Amino acid sequence: MAGRAKLKAKCPTPSLIAGVMAPRRMAAQPRPTTAKIGRQSERKPSTPHHSPCQRQRQRAALACPRRAGALGCRQHWEEPAMEFGIAMPTDAESWRLAERAEALGFRSAWFYDTQMLSADPFVAMGAAAMRTRRIRLGTGVLIPSNRIAAVAANAFASLNKLAPGRVDMGLGTGFTGRRAMGLGAMRLKDFEEHIRVMLGLLAGETVETEVEGERRKIRLLNPELGLIDTRTPMRLHLAAAGPKARALTARLGAGWINFFSDVPAAIAMLGEMRQAWTAAGQAGAPEATAFVLGCVLEEGEPHDSPRAMAQAGPRAAVMLHRAADEALSGLHNISPVPESCRAAVAGYVELAKSFEPRDAPWLENHRGHLMFVKEEERPFVTAELIRTSSFTATEAELKRRIGDLRDAGYTEFTVQIVPGQEAAIEDWGRIMRAFR
Repeated sequence: MAGRAKLKAKCPTPSLIAGVMAPRRMAAQPRPTTAKIGRQSERKPSTPHHSPCQRQRQRAALACPRRAGALGCRQHWEEPAMEFGIAMPTDAESWRLAERAEALGFRSAWFYDTQMLSADPFVAMGAAAMRTRRIRLGTGVLIPSNRIAAVAANAFASLNKLAPGRVDMGLGTGFTGRRAMGLGAMRLKDFEEHIRVMLGLLAGETVETEVEGERRKIRLLNPELGLIDTRTPMRLHLAAAGPKARALTARLGAGWINFFSDVPAAIAMLGEMRQAWTAAGQAGAPEATAFVLGCVLEEGEPHDSPRAMAQAGPRAAVMLHRAADEALSGLHNISPVPESCRAAVAGYVELAKSFEPRDAPWLENHRGHLMFVKEEERPFVTAELIRTSSFTATEAELKRRIGDLRDAGYTEFTVQIVPGQEAAIEDWGRIMRAFR
């Protein structure tokens, strides 16, 4: 394909990243402190056109997440302790939660891109960027079909000006945001094309892409004005559940995001991701972020207590929603239903058959998805369903599970905070401190 650039860039050396992407930082420096993460207003603006060699290095730097800020690959640093992050169904005022997460010491705040259910992530991330100084801000994850690649590139570069050195570009083929419109995941071919165009634009390249049915050459025309920041490195992460998506993640040298509830299965998937990483010729190990949702139980507290139902019930309900999607819309279900939960799931599917409008059951099925348990689905969100499908347990048990993930090679543990249950961040912050 004319103008198609290869995306098999390996992680560049620290000197390449520091020299091209952040000329004021040297690879031998320690990880940047809060003061150093802030925008460097004295930095000279970039030139609008880069040499082919510069563009190649810049593209590689954009694609490689395995570095501390703009300083180089993780393999050149002492292995850190398990990092922690939060995720959230985006609220226009999500900056409040991000601000608290930063104060508690969380590394990352991830904002969902679910256009039919919650607020726009870039609006919320922009506000969070203005209220925070250290915490990383990421899309968790961006769905390419929600916006063309040029718009996504511009949005990330705009955010990068507000929060230079702490932007995470998380992308996925789409679950919640697309299921809420009755759609399955987007094609991997289209997903890869979106990433190619987006990274090319951020690297200062002229890229060829399809616009309204025709091939067009496009480029960010005047980044030298400083209205956006395409120079400071941003980390690329992909949510990849299947083998082809994991292979793409490895070819790009990107971070890997895994949504799960079962620790042994998550560890097995990380092993498969590492195999793909090695097969792609990547050195070291991938940066792996675990995404979960759950509740820190008090001793003796049941899994379906009011608090657990509010904080973890929305994750358990996802199993119901998946089963209904499969039965009513023919959408693929990758979550096997445990024998102990089959009666509850079957009962919900029967209920879903009555959802209106009949030709769009997803409108009711996904209302409140990952945010709250609907009154009509409450009888099917059982204690057993919560136990098996979420990270809900006592503090001691959760520490053990997280320790197992850390020992297996996961580098960040991210927990979603449910709207209205923001106080739960204090519980997870307490667990986080045990790993410091």
